Amino acid sequence: MTTTPTGKTLIKGARILGGEAADLLVVDGTITEIGTGLSAAGATEVDADGLVALPGFVDLHTHLRQPGREDAETILTGSQAAAVGGYTAVLAMANTNPVTDTAEAAERVYDLGRAAGLVDVQPVGAVTKGLEGHELAELGLMARSRAGVRVFSDDGKCVHDARVMRRALEYVKAFGGVVSQHAQDPTLAPYGSACCHEGELSGQLGLPGWPGVAEEVIVARDVMLARHTGSRVHVAHVSTAGSIEVVRWAKAQGIDVTAEVTPHHLILTTDELIGYDPTYKVNPPLRPAEDVQALRAALADGTIDAVATDHAPHAKHDKEHAFVDAAFGMLGLEQALSVVTTTMVETGLLDWAGVARVLSVNPARIAGLDGHGHELAVGAPANLTLVDPSAKVTVDRDASVSLSRNNPWHGRELTGAVHATFLRGRATTMEGKLV
Repeated sequence: MTTTPTGKTLIKGARILGGEAADLLVVDGTITEIGTGLSAAGATEVDADGLVALPGFVDLHTHLRQPGREDAETILTGSQAAAVGGYTAVLAMANTNPVTDTAEAAERVYDLGRAAGLVDVQPVGAVTKGLEGHELAELGLMARSRAGVRVFSDDGKCVHDARVMRRALEYVKAFGGVVSQHAQDPTLAPYGSACCHEGELSGQLGLPGWPGVAEEVIVARDVMLARHTGSRVHVAHVSTAGSIEVVRWAKAQGIDVTAEVTPHHLILTTDELIGYDPTYKVNPPLRPAEDVQALRAALADGTIDAVATDHAPHAKHDKEHAFVDAAFGMLGLEQALSVVTTTMVETGLLDWAGVARVLSVNPARIAGLDGHGHELAVGAPANLTLVDPSAKVTVDRDASVSLSRNNPWHGRELTGAVHATFLRGRATTMEGKLV
């Protein structure tokens, strides 16, 4: 499938960033005119009355599983889920099999994404070879490849060795790259075993604890390394109030740090684990309500820059186990907008311009994706999403276009739904369905 922009589309009556209704004329992938009462001969008309127009969403943190675990997700099916969720670009994490730690591996992911043609799939390169934490991967070669990798992460594991992290930050600085850190000190929260926020509930449930400080000490160390090197660090899936305090302090000092929060950490708490449902096993774990409130406030005030899904599909045979043995992770792409609407817009913490900031503008800036995150203005690329702000959606995991079903929102009613997604002027979804 190609994504060559062709033809004309006239979007009628959309509220740009929630403002007054206007028409948008898109010609050959570019917004060419904005106004009221527009007409265009031969254009495909889209009725957007009551819908909000936003720049297409960008996900900084997506697991597409290909290569190696095509039973859980492929680049095609993950792209479909992303398009349904309003995304026009996603960053594909490196913890595949084999790991995306070479230029050739990065180009393979890039090419498969372009072949799918539904969203721009931008590979994330591993920081270290094989995610083993010892030797730097081919950072420069990946950056110079056709894929143009600019974000590097060992996500799933922490770059725990401070010397290795320092070297990575120094290396990526030369080409404007950024290291996205999975902040988990494995001596405080061991990989694979720690699975529940450490506290009274973890003791009651008999689940190995994952204390917030295991995240916070890595965040604190990394912002100091970023200051020392003059480089950029991005904190993946922030989950604690303590981490927020560190990031807020670092930004006040002028340190080049950005941070993301997942949809699930904005609404779900550790109380979900009471039933031992492995759907809610995620890394970092769900946290108490006070952390959730702190995360929402930090997203609203700009301390946290972006919402990133950490979309982590798993086959049933990896998830349907006793809680301690199940795989970490949950789906996120298709319901991210609805969760943000429910937790941030309906509560008055964000307006629609703020939603555009955290789902599109900031993620595109952090990732260095020049074609995304633009203001919806004449001359801008027509990467855009139409949202029904008042829709009530009861989530059905079996309706997902992802290959996996580990959906934490199943049976929940959420507010807000993606109506249509346009990639360079071409509709990839319409009325919530793939086209």
